[in-house]
Amino acid sequence: METGLGGKVVLVTGGAGGIGESICKKFALEGALVAVHFHTSSDSAEALAEEIGGMSVKADLRVSNEADEMISEVISRMGGLDICVANSGLYPPDPRPMWEIDEERWSSTLLSNLGVTANTSRSFLSHASKVGAGSLVLVGSTAGVYGEAGHSDYAAAKGAITTGLLLSLKNEVSSMGIRVNAVAPGWTLTEKKAKYGLDEGVVERAKSTMALKKLATPDDVALAIVALSSDEVSGHITGQVIEVAGGMEGRLV
Repeated sequence: METGLGGKVVLVTGGAGGIGESICKKFALEGALVAVHFHTSSDSAEALAEEIGGMSVKADLRVSNEADEMISEVISRMGGLDICVANSGLYPPDPRPMWEIDEERWSSTLLSNLGVTANTSRSFLSHASKVGAGSLVLVGSTAGVYGEAGHSDYAAAKGAITTGLLLSLKNEVSSMGIRVNAVAPGWTLTEKKAKYGLDEGVVERAKSTMALKKLATPDDVALAIVALSSDEVSGHITGQVIEVAGGMEGRLV
């Protein structure tokens, strides 16, 4: 299927590893020019950008001015910006019940997920609204759809991204030729997770409510994002959340 992405300029935040790396590579395979955003993973981002013929760009997206500067740098160096994938986020590794999550962690998690996505969206849509075109894909999580015990902070942030933020942005740009959609990955076997191994008991619990009894791969998520980004494939789709979770229906508690 022709995606029409050849020559399009795409920015992927958090593009240096895991799912982000797969997103960058899939866009490059479609002939897109890809800007790989990073905050601390400079070596990985630069190596990936060189591999796919793109560019790397540094920004701390918790700071709105740096998000603006990132967008400006991509446009200046690549001649424009057509698509933005707001993939960057932070998953707190330590599970804690709500009453043990202190104010510092709560605020940090919301800023590093909802705040980062909001700053990215604001900066990209400011540009897209001026040119009257663009596609924005937000990356949420099934944690924001079904909840996740031990990570109420993360679930709250991701849930806000794929409900209130997504639907508001979709309506605000509806008359401008701009589309906004979201992808909510479920359990995804990244290279890092595979390297350190997954407890089989955890995997079986994860698969228990899935119609397809397998974990997603980063490529599964990336391909859904590529399809949603393409005006050729998804030109009449906006405001939608695509779960890449094997038909997941909930979580065991």
